[in-house]
Amino acid sequence: MNRFLLTIKYDGTAYCGWQVQPNAVSVQSTVQNALIELLGEPDLGVTGCSRTDSGVHANMFCLHFDSDTNIPPDRLPYALNIKLPDDISAVDCRIVPDDFHARYSSSGKTYIYKIYNSPLPDPFKNKYFLQVGRKIDVELLDKACKCFIGTYDFKGFCSVGSSVVDTVRTVTDCHAERQGDDVFLSITANGFLYNMVRIIVGTVLEVDRGAISVDGLPEIIRSCDREKAGPTAKAHGLYLEKVHYALLNGE
Repeated sequence: MNRFLLTIKYDGTAYCGWQVQPNAVSVQSTVQNALIELLGEPDLGVTGCSRTDSGVHANMFCLHFDSDTNIPPDRLPYALNIKLPDDISAVDCRIVPDDFHARYSSSGKTYIYKIYNSPLPDPFKNKYFLQVGRKIDVELLDKACKCFIGTYDFKGFCSVGSSVVDTVRTVTDCHAERQGDDVFLSITANGFLYNMVRIIVGTVLEVDRGAISVDGLPEIIRSCDREKAGPTAKAHGLYLEKVHYALLNGE
């Protein structure tokens, strides 16, 4: 029996998120069913690195499972992609130590939020970017993003209903940049609370809109008050960009 680390990417538009949910199609159930069909093993114990929300996308999502398969790991993605729908793709697979865990062995994750900054809609970006018609001041947006770098209690940037007790997280990078009409927000942390990235995005966009002062952001963070932060940005602009593992990245 070997433990496999499988890396996939997916378009989250049609899914309720990663985690299996009753009466909804999840990425986890779709991948798990494809693996069961391919390997003929019903008890694979597919475990993901994160619980991405409905509509969120992933350029790098990692999961582990245990299997007796004789399929070489470098060939497994090719075989699995035959079983997967077009909006999910297996891109890498390797054997890892038995104590490796897709979630708990990660030292952090990087998310990207994509904004299409134009008053004119683009039908090819509707599902993958948040459209903002007003001209965004990216320098101001970047200054606002920098306020989140450090170790803080991010309780005020977590949606109501989360069962997490420890809400302290360390953000190591948070910045904004423009490429033509596209604006990208990148955030790296050792962990994320429920909807944390989307609330941070909604908050810095409120700074750009003039509804929140950039100088007031540190106090909003310290307050741990969800009511003082901005709205939750829509899911379809969010991408899990990278999962950080010392095993893979020498980190």
